[in-house]
Amino acid sequence: MSLTLDSHSKPFNPGRAGLHLFGSAMIGLGVFLSGFVMSEPAPYELIMAAQIGLWFLFGLKISRTVAFLMVMLLVFNISGLFSMFVMKDVSNAPMYFSVSTFLALSAVFYAAVVEADGRRLKLIFHAWVIAALITALLGILGYFNAFPGAHVFTRYNRAMGAFQDPNVFGPYLVAPLLYLLYRMLTGPLLKTPLLILGILILALGIFLSFSRAAWGLLVFGGVALVIVMLLKERTTAFRFKILAISIGAALFLGLVLAIALQFPQVSDLFSNRAKLVQDYDGARLGRFERHKIGFLMAMERPLGLGPMAFGKIFGEDEHNIWLKTLTTYGWLGAVTYQIMLWSSLWFGFRYMLRERPWQPYLMIAWVLILGHAMIGNVIDTDHWRHFYMLLGMLWGGIALEHRHQRNLATGATRPATTA
Repeated sequence: MSLTLDSHSKPFNPGRAGLHLFGSAMIGLGVFLSGFVMSEPAPYELIMAAQIGLWFLFGLKISRTVAFLMVMLLVFNISGLFSMFVMKDVSNAPMYFSVSTFLALSAVFYAAVVEADGRRLKLIFHAWVIAALITALLGILGYFNAFPGAHVFTRYNRAMGAFQDPNVFGPYLVAPLLYLLYRMLTGPLLKTPLLILGILILALGIFLSFSRAAWGLLVFGGVALVIVMLLKERTTAFRFKILAISIGAALFLGLVLAIALQFPQVSDLFSNRAKLVQDYDGARLGRFERHKIGFLMAMERPLGLGPMAFGKIFGEDEHNIWLKTLTTYGWLGAVTYQIMLWSSLWFGFRYMLRERPWQPYLMIAWVLILGHAMIGNVIDTDHWRHFYMLLGMLWGGIALEHRHQRNLATGATRPATTA
């Protein structure tokens, strides 16, 4: 059966078509605003909160597949509310869990709108690429103090673009970079120079963030995506093309990195940040020691400690997503998070090599969800907006596959990407 990303075949209705176009434009605007979070609540929260409510008010459907994600995320957040019973000061807890619940609903929203129309995956990634390029350029210009006041786009001599933290700015740029890399590996050669330029801008932004998590995520994501593509492609010639271009791109990025390291301000900070274990990691009561103590404390507290309580005790936050789920959401929340994450990776792994219109987006989302699970050992991804975007897109792709399988079982001929 031939598959496309078109919507169901229905009589053309100008009003309905206009509403559909407006809704998609609002989704694109929301994704674009995710790259500009210099204060909270950011425009992203305001736009997304409004449209999430409107979409569900006007009948956005939740399939059984997306309902599983919704139930897991709601149980995760509800279990966190119980942690307030053991807190002495709950003044900041309601706002924390409000943000957590909003992000959970945003993941459900992305999954539902993607299942409703698979073409929105392309829209989401295009909006993400544009936002990432702009915020990366701001971070690069800020790092080199290219214009008066450019320092607002840096922190601790590290590029952070239009974000509040370099450690979030860097990982945010990885998904758009992998999308451009995929387009370069599979697209016509005429578009390669423009794609290379975009990759270079994003790669330099990631590098100048001096976030070890972002560096690791980029290296893992790039290698994993190429491996998955080599497994997916059946022809030897195309596999050779992917391998040759990938090696060439890696060498070129290495050359650009070598040039950047000629600047003393870059090389000095790089030599410090490139250490696998920093002083604040391995020192007494450093990050790793706090992880050990934190896990032991969490084992004695089924309801957890409450949001931000760990940081008040030790002076630093958990910087570990597994510990974070235990201390902030309790045992039930930690178990629920594990089920949600590993079921996401399991279903994504099962479906990402199937030849579908949504396959490229599913591959990128799966690779990066796995990458975020790995860097979660040294950083807290609990409130990262782009992580929930990836989670929603992954489950949107899973829901599209499930509906396609149901259509095949019932002999339906309509495309599986529509609602």
